[in-house]
Amino acid sequence: MSSRIALAHDYVTQRGGAERVALAMSRAFPDAPLHTSLYDPDGTFPEFADVDVRTMPIDRWGVLRRHHRLALPFLARAVSGYRVDADVLLASSSGWAHGIPVTGRKIVYCHAPARWLYQSDRYAGGEDAGARGRAVRAAIGALGPQLRAWDQAAAHSADRYLVNSTVVQQAVRDAYGMEAEVLAPPPAPVAADGVAEPIAAVSSPFVLCVARLLPYKNVDLVIEAVASIGGVGLVVVGDGPERARLAALAQRTGNTHLVGRVSDAQLRWLYENCAGLVAASYEDFGLSPLEAGSFGKPTAALRDGGYLDTVVEGTNGVFFERADAGSIASAVERMQRERWSSETIRAHTDGFSEARFTARLRTVVAEEAARV
Repeated sequence: MSSRIALAHDYVTQRGGAERVALAMSRAFPDAPLHTSLYDPDGTFPEFADVDVRTMPIDRWGVLRRHHRLALPFLARAVSGYRVDADVLLASSSGWAHGIPVTGRKIVYCHAPARWLYQSDRYAGGEDAGARGRAVRAAIGALGPQLRAWDQAAAHSADRYLVNSTVVQQAVRDAYGMEAEVLAPPPAPVAADGVAEPIAAVSSPFVLCVARLLPYKNVDLVIEAVASIGGVGLVVVGDGPERARLAALAQRTGNTHLVGRVSDAQLRWLYENCAGLVAASYEDFGLSPLEAGSFGKPTAALRDGGYLDTVVEGTNGVFFERADAGSIASAVERMQRERWSSETIRAHTDGFSEARFTARLRTVVAEEAARV
């Protein structure tokens, strides 16, 4: 008799790397339902329409689907009260799905231990992050101890932990005292040979920044850095709570386009036509350089976190040492001066294929199913 496999993801409300991974998991196990707390079809990738997405009762609150951060005080209870009947649950988690109870075995694919608990200052942003930052810090101060206890119990309810990078492997070790296997996720499936749709307002030359508009993504520093160079524009793909503040900053620079969320066809055109990617975020896995790499484009990346796993100096990019405008500007200028081999960059990216990711996931799930 075949094993009953189920998938889980924190909330399907965004277009980010974690959601790309959840889709890859769904392709690896096409018959498995995907359980989640909140589902906003308009806010996430359209491919989820082909997935059997099953939501928790909290999903009835439309405001939470559209603004999932407002659900923070309620998610622990919502997740703990939701039980999945399966032989194996494979949970894609950065803070919630790892706590879903299951009748069988539980495998957690951890993007990062909850940032609001273990990187709260970075998650909330500095004192200039505004009302959102103050609200986040207040919520963490009030709920932190209770949520940290819940999070620890949730982590230790898993039978096996996988992580996306060596940085997260160490973070899981520090946060939970657990050892985890590193399984790098595949690059985002924006095929380099598909249809490309131009964005009329954008003209070359330009560099690209693909990031959610959150404080720890450092998009403001990228805007300032590229503005200081001259002769090159910047296109920022992504949306988030920092949009208004960054739009005001971009308006002052005059060479930045904040295009928000874009279709895969538009993103394909941006990658095809950019001079390279700028990645200044504090990331647990450096996914965007691999996405750029599938188009043969280099990356100027912060020498930190997950970029250490996906960027090789001189092969597919250059590093800058600090997240400040001056360091970023110098790296972007170096990236523009270098002569890059698109074939070499693509070959590096091929080492992170979805076939490799799928094969290992299926092996791990089969091993845990055999223990049921």
